[in-house]
Amino acid sequence: MSTTKKITVAALFAALGAGTLTACGGESEDSGSGASKTVTLVSHDSFAATPAVLKEFTRETGYTVKVLKSGDAVEALNKEILTKGSPQGDVFFGVDNTTLSRALDNGVFTPYEAKGLDRVPEDRQLDKDEHRVTPVDTGDICVNYDKKYFADKKLAPPQTFDDLAKPAYKNLLVVENAERSSPGLGFLLGTAATYGDKNWPDYWAKLKANGVKVVDSWELAYNQEFSGSAGGKKAKGDRPLVVSYASSPPVEVLYSEPQPKEAPTGVATGTCFRQTEAAGLLKGAKNEAGGKALLDFLISKKFQEDMPLNMFVNPVVNDAKLPALFTQFGAVVDKPETMAPQKIADNRDQWIQSWSSLVLK
Repeated sequence: MSTTKKITVAALFAALGAGTLTACGGESEDSGSGASKTVTLVSHDSFAATPAVLKEFTRETGYTVKVLKSGDAVEALNKEILTKGSPQGDVFFGVDNTTLSRALDNGVFTPYEAKGLDRVPEDRQLDKDEHRVTPVDTGDICVNYDKKYFADKKLAPPQTFDDLAKPAYKNLLVVENAERSSPGLGFLLGTAATYGDKNWPDYWAKLKANGVKVVDSWELAYNQEFSGSAGGKKAKGDRPLVVSYASSPPVEVLYSEPQPKEAPTGVATGTCFRQTEAAGLLKGAKNEAGGKALLDFLISKKFQEDMPLNMFVNPVVNDAKLPALFTQFGAVVDKPETMAPQKIADNRDQWIQSWSSLVLK
């Protein structure tokens, strides 16, 4: 859910970025054997986990986790591509179905079939035949709306892609740049899945004519342009529609004081694109054994149940339970748009170029 990534969804609020996770380790070496007892997780800036959960991993395996945050997801992946074979760490977290082919084509990962992978449905296993990556979470990129704005205007909020192009919603939508932002790219892919390879540009021409605003990052869109977020209110954002995540409403509730009985934002569930995020053992990892143990742990029930209120994403394993905050305030997306990773790989760069020529000029 990273900002210009992927935003993984933990970047939704600066409160999370302030540090729910302490990066541990670095000095921890087993002086007896010379083998490192530190395993380094390279990630985008939005990775977060409860410290007690990572300590449990240490108790179970003897390895201490050091987290190396490396920018937004696209930036972090680019760094690993540039340093492939001599990576910054042992495991990379943050590649997703929109960028997977870049990682695989560049040979960033060493195959490893994580223990417990049989608990992950096959449709979430992005590389199920070769196991170069292990699925960790899913999130739905969707248009969010400011409930108060639409109630005050006595206007029904949009629910579908078609709705967004209607005159009633002129100059109300802000989206992220598909060249630079993971949710922006996900939203573009959602429109391509909805309207087809040839017709999605016509749809974007309608959005442009209807006053869509494009900004570089999720933070700018949600916290400064969107009227429905805490950040938006401070910045006096005037756009009541924004591309964000289906899990954004629970975040608004969690960080509101006092906690409201109803989320102040809603989700247009007919505008969603499903993102699956994964981790992989980096080729050339210095602590390969520790990296494999960490991948096993990332799909353990303990870690999977810890994720939702730290990174505001959904577990990928069948036996993990969602917290009450998610089930009460989160949007249920029954039929998100999806796209095969290979199709994304075959078209992504061309579509981004066409989108840029159409929308940004």
